[in-house]
Amino acid sequence: MKALWKSYANVSLILKITIALILGVIVGLIFGPDAAVLAPLGDLLLRLLTFLIVPLIFFTLIVGINQSKIGDLGRMGGKVFLFYVLSSAFAIVVGLTVASIFQPGSGMQLDGSETFDVPDNPGFTSVLLNIVPSNIISAFSDMNLLGIIFTAFAFGIAISYMRSSEEFGELGNHLLKTIDALNEATLLVLKVILQYVPIGIFAIMAKTVGAQGLDTLGSLLGMVAVLYIAIAVQIALYIVAMLVFKVSPLAFFKQARTPMLTAFVTQSSSGTLPLTLDAARGLGISKSLYGFSLPLGATINMDGAAIRIAVSAIFAANIIGDPLSLSEMFLVVLIGTLATIGTAGIPGAGIVMIATVFVQLGLPMEAVALLTAIDALVGMGATMLNVTGDLAGSKLIDQSEKKRGSANA
Repeated sequence: MKALWKSYANVSLILKITIALILGVIVGLIFGPDAAVLAPLGDLLLRLLTFLIVPLIFFTLIVGINQSKIGDLGRMGGKVFLFYVLSSAFAIVVGLTVASIFQPGSGMQLDGSETFDVPDNPGFTSVLLNIVPSNIISAFSDMNLLGIIFTAFAFGIAISYMRSSEEFGELGNHLLKTIDALNEATLLVLKVILQYVPIGIFAIMAKTVGAQGLDTLGSLLGMVAVLYIAIAVQIALYIVAMLVFKVSPLAFFKQARTPMLTAFVTQSSSGTLPLTLDAARGLGISKSLYGFSLPLGATINMDGAAIRIAVSAIFAANIIGDPLSLSEMFLVVLIGTLATIGTAGIPGAGIVMIATVFVQLGLPMEAVALLTAIDALVGMGATMLNVTGDLAGSKLIDQSEKKRGSANA
């Protein structure tokens, strides 16, 4: 048994995940809905990853803050937020452009029986207030990523101040060493969990394919194809940006492929966060940067969701035979960009974003019900792009910071 485990552990993670994906698809197609019996194995993977999110974010960010100057953090934070806003806007433009070329939904009609209850949108103000938790315990227990980031920033800056003072210098250094040790212990736990990832992915894929089946696509196949073409175009734009900043795309995707595939299967940016943070370490990104850029990105940067909004808007407009005008497309870019931030971190965020845009443009809400039939297939690609965008942005910003440091040296 020990030899078997050692053989399994020595196989590359990406190969194990690839085999798990293929086997999951085969089992799902063969057993159909009965493949749901494997669901607990997939649920266990999500629980294991979620289990590590809080300590990874909290410890990594505190250590990262104490490895940088406060002024540098402010500059990097501005770059991160600007990148996320512009990236989401570009993603919507890409989605609108690709959808305008292929025109998904043309020739389809609503039969009037489609209904869907849209989750409430808490509003942009509520999201902003949620950054500062009412108490620390609730931020951690409710998995409020923005609240956890705020808490880590507050204590990280406080520890940095203690270390630089004569009165508390020694105490601050001891405290940082303790947190650094806890961070390393968390990474060791992550290494063990990584060995279970292929098993969980196999179970989730089998369940998803078994529930959806090939018939799910039907007349909506065009919509799915257009969305994945738009996703491919957005990834191509990331690659162009990497080449401009002299980042090797091959080296990037070698590290990013594990969180990308995991996000694709689990459809959870937050759940994939431990793997995304691990990939950032492999890419050599500064801990002080990825410690807050990736958790923040998992909450507010949703390039995949932005493309989904754009393609869905064109799809719904074509169904009712009233294609979007240029002014309406501009509204989609504006409202969609704000929606990807303003609905961050809430259940059913993708549906809320689409519904928000549909309401503003007078598009039929019944079309949202149609889109739920392909929700899993669409969500897979969108979530993968969300994670890819977070990592790409962090790497590009890190590269710009290193160039700035070299110029000032």
